[in-house]
Amino acid sequence: MTGTTETERQPPPTVLLDRRTIAARVDHIARRITADHPDGVVLVGVLKGALVFLADLARAITDIEVTVDFLSISRYAPDSGRVRILKDLDVDVEGRDVVLVEDLVDTGLTLAYLLSHVRERAPRSLDVCTLLDRPVRRIVPLTPRYVGEEIEDVFVLGYGLHYVDLYRNVPYVVEADRRLVLDRPAAYVDVLYGAGGARSRRSRGRVVG
Repeated sequence: MTGTTETERQPPPTVLLDRRTIAARVDHIARRITADHPDGVVLVGVLKGALVFLADLARAITDIEVTVDFLSISRYAPDSGRVRILKDLDVDVEGRDVVLVEDLVDTGLTLAYLLSHVRERAPRSLDVCTLLDRPVRRIVPLTPRYVGEEIEDVFVLGYGLHYVDLYRNVPYVVEADRRLVLDRPAAYVDVLYGAGGARSRRSRGRVVG
């Protein structure tokens, strides 16, 4: 599965958040969560996208008790907010501080459903943490409490973010050509998994993060 020939004629994806920037964002969020929840916290990751971010975040929180659980959903229709719960919470969160962890908050439709679903379990508090926030596409007026980076309406891959399960394990976040990836999902496989790598914004005179 490769897209070498045509992709070589395309500009490489641009690094939006490099490894060092991601680590700094994770550490900053971990310190805030620690300060806000001295009695401990339940981190609830939304599978599969939030898995990588949540794993790093949980390890960065070292001074309070952390419980980890997951929700898995299946969307009925794009941008509808209608979802089906494939995996529900295993942990009893009644009376506990819960932080719902996302990779990307976009329209807010799905997030609104998930928040309503978790609130039915009567947590003491419920906040949202996201690596990336894209408020320009917001439909439901939701504001995550903890945000790694606010982005424009760009197509992103890597660090848990994917297209047809490709690129999740790329250890940084790139801004990619949406039309190219939708047309050929493996278009960036050789670039992001090979020796070429992606262009940093620094190479265009713009500083990452």
